[in-house]
Amino acid sequence: MRLSLFKEKQNKTNNQNSNEQPEGKSLLKSLKRGLSKTHEILTIRIDDLILGRKEIDQDLFEELEEILISSDLGVNTAHKLMEQVQAKVKRGEAEKPELVKRYLEESIYNLLENTEQSLCISGKSPFVIMVVGVNGTGKTTTIAKMAHQYTSLGKSVLLVAADTFRAAAIEQLEIWSKRVGCNFIKQDSGADPSAVVYDAMKTSRKRGIDIVIIDTAGRMHTKVNLMEELKKIKRVAGREHQGAPHETLLVIDATTGQNALSQATLFRETIDITGIALTKLDGTSKGGIIIAISDELNIPIRFIGIGESYDDLKQFKAREYVDALFSS
Repeated sequence: MRLSLFKEKQNKTNNQNSNEQPEGKSLLKSLKRGLSKTHEILTIRIDDLILGRKEIDQDLFEELEEILISSDLGVNTAHKLMEQVQAKVKRGEAEKPELVKRYLEESIYNLLENTEQSLCISGKSPFVIMVVGVNGTGKTTTIAKMAHQYTSLGKSVLLVAADTFRAAAIEQLEIWSKRVGCNFIKQDSGADPSAVVYDAMKTSRKRGIDIVIIDTAGRMHTKVNLMEELKKIKRVAGREHQGAPHETLLVIDATTGQNALSQATLFRETIDITGIALTKLDGTSKGGIIIAISDELNIPIRFIGIGESYDDLKQFKAREYVDALFSS
């Protein structure tokens, strides 16, 4: 067994922090840039639909629902939103088609607000986060970005390479830990993932680590094997540290559209998912899937990924998301 624990100086991290723009307008700007493709496929098409319309009629509602479905909101969510919009249209407003967009924006915000819940890491020492998801969703880079954010706040972070089925996954996580400047623990490729987690729990308490982030496998020979392995990891973590993992974060790729919803449903049926990180929103026109996930699963959305840099992993805020999506 090989065990690697190290801490690098955070000069690069500190330099990056000094170059950060203040929140506010810069945040909205970055969100608008990241959601530009979804804005084009959804909001601009809605504007084109409404432009020149003389009145609100059934044809308008039907065409609007088609736009929502084609933007990966899904049939159920699109239908629910259209029912809400129609209910908001009052008598005497038939000649104001522009109100439909405003009512739709309000309905989407109200839906997303229900799943806006930031991750609270206080009260547990260490706070243990188990990160799950299929390969290719951006799981490892999301872990790195989270570690960067927490170390920037002065927290000590331990990354745990529990995806022992891929040597490349271990190497990638180790490289990220060096870049971020946080602790790292691993065993040889092919080792029992639960054994790595066991070592991590012991080490984190001994060294007074604040946050433990566990990377897990995204693919095994069968889905049953994968899910059983994740359950075992959870049991070992909970046995060694009461309540652990305190967060089971599912990372899903927005570019997969409705498949992302299917993945989330599958994981939720097997293990207790407590939060979602939706990645690659900047590379897709399918960003509307976040609305469908909020509606159908009602799982807190912790983070959204809108770019490659450390600071492009944002805490999900419903108001900011909707403003970026609908603003011109």
